[in-house]
Amino acid sequence: MTELSTLNSSKLDAYRAWSTTPIESRPRYSVVIPAYNEEWRIVPTIGAIATHMSSLGEPWELIVADDGSTDTTVELVDDLDLVNLTLLVAEKNGGKGSAVRRGMLAASGELILFADADQSTPIEQIESLVDQINAGHDVVVGSRAAAGAEVANKSLSRKIFSSGLGFIVRGLFRIPVADTQCGFKLFTADAADLLFRRQLVDEFSFDLEILYLAGKFGLSTAEVPVTWIDAPGSKVDAAKVAVEFIRDLAVIRWNDLRGRYESDNHQASAAG
Repeated sequence: MTELSTLNSSKLDAYRAWSTTPIESRPRYSVVIPAYNEEWRIVPTIGAIATHMSSLGEPWELIVADDGSTDTTVELVDDLDLVNLTLLVAEKNGGKGSAVRRGMLAASGELILFADADQSTPIEQIESLVDQINAGHDVVVGSRAAAGAEVANKSLSRKIFSSGLGFIVRGLFRIPVADTQCGFKLFTADAADLLFRRQLVDEFSFDLEILYLAGKFGLSTAEVPVTWIDAPGSKVDAAKVAVEFIRDLAVIRWNDLRGRYESDNHQASAAG
């Protein structure tokens, strides 16, 4: 047996053990995938994430936070019958931020990653984020704008939007992150609990709100360059998102001025 085939066999054995044997200790990692109408890619995404994470040799859990899918996403995930996978089902679509919040607050890992269902950033990138947590940071952001990042197939509209967004974020919000919107972010459990219980934005701009709150509460944030490939079938409408983002900038500022981030607002947000 060659070295490569031995490695692949080892990964397969680790995946099989994870998929059939409940973990008995607290997970080292939780991976949260928000999903809305992802029937065409949710199964291969879960397969890729589960295979790699299982090979790390640490206890871990996977959480799929459905956002009111109207296709077969929920059925496909449920049919996998993976013992360390938790499926959170929403009765209706509440927005990506809503799905991520539910998943992050349900997670029990020491370190909690949320990763987009389209795998634009491959799960193998997690190790570089973990290194920064081990160096003492509370929040680590996968970035398409940091030096060393590799970006492929990014549309012109996304490039324009990202450039304008970065200028606003750094200039007006004083957030020292060049790319707030990449869907690949790692948190310590304490940081995730503090931030996501105070999150009020349910749509695309929730990332910005979370990083704004990280600065407000004095958490240490690092930005790590990642490989990112614009996946086919993206649901992001750059023009629509730009309007929502500008609106949410004002909302976040207003919420802060009103003191709405000073206490646990999650239950009120979820209900409202």
